[in-house]
Amino acid sequence: MHSSERGSRSFGALLRFHRERADMSQEALAGRIGFSKSQVAMVERGERQPRGKFVAYADEALGAQGALVVVAEKEFKDNGLRPWTEDYLVEEQNAVGLHSYQNHVLPGVLQTEAYARAVFNCNYCPPLDDEEIEKRVAARLERQRLFHRKPTPIISYVLEQSALTRPLGGRPVLKEALHHILGVAQLRHVEIQVMPHDRPTHAGLAGPMILLETAERRQLAYIEGHRGGYFVSEQPDLGDLFGKYGILRAQALTPEESAKLVEQVAEGL
Repeated sequence: MHSSERGSRSFGALLRFHRERADMSQEALAGRIGFSKSQVAMVERGERQPRGKFVAYADEALGAQGALVVVAEKEFKDNGLRPWTEDYLVEEQNAVGLHSYQNHVLPGVLQTEAYARAVFNCNYCPPLDDEEIEKRVAARLERQRLFHRKPTPIISYVLEQSALTRPLGGRPVLKEALHHILGVAQLRHVEIQVMPHDRPTHAGLAGPMILLETAERRQLAYIEGHRGGYFVSEQPDLGDLFGKYGILRAQALTPEESAKLVEQVAEGL
């Protein structure tokens, strides 16, 4: 059997078999186990891993006698991701456009292994154990396939200059991360801009944001905080976020100026 971060077609087919054998619709199963119909559908298509008590509840509701539990244990590995992060990654993996503003750290998908490990080591309340950190680092590095997948997505970043100078993990770790960013910035479908310290105006004072364009050309925004993340999909809030990001790009240094600044910061480390 084949497993992946996105899900398992083998498990999905087994879930569908037991659901249809029980003469139960996706909507009915969703109601019985406390998940949405779309979550059931995505698990059956192999687009998403079941999370939480999904497998245990579905096994009981469908009378699968432990079959779903046994297969799930073989198919899926615990990647240490939080549920709201898993929801976001489903959209990121399929997006044709991704645009991100970050102010405290380098964006996750741009991080090197050492930098990502340093970020997760800063989780103090509650602290993460070594095994949990390594799971999260591996999951974060896996996301970098975004830069090389087909169809090629259009990607842009606006980074605060402070994120380029905060030496998480130490100066050598930051220097490696900055050189990595310079390499990614050379990809023709990626633009990276820096918001300098001396800007007298700033459109992003409300905090970080990630804007997505789905494969169906639908716009979506994602905001993450201390206790979770959420999507913004309705107007006027969605339009306001895209408008703010457009202003941020206009206020930031050009990609060429930004690359020079990143180089200067790296040379000074």
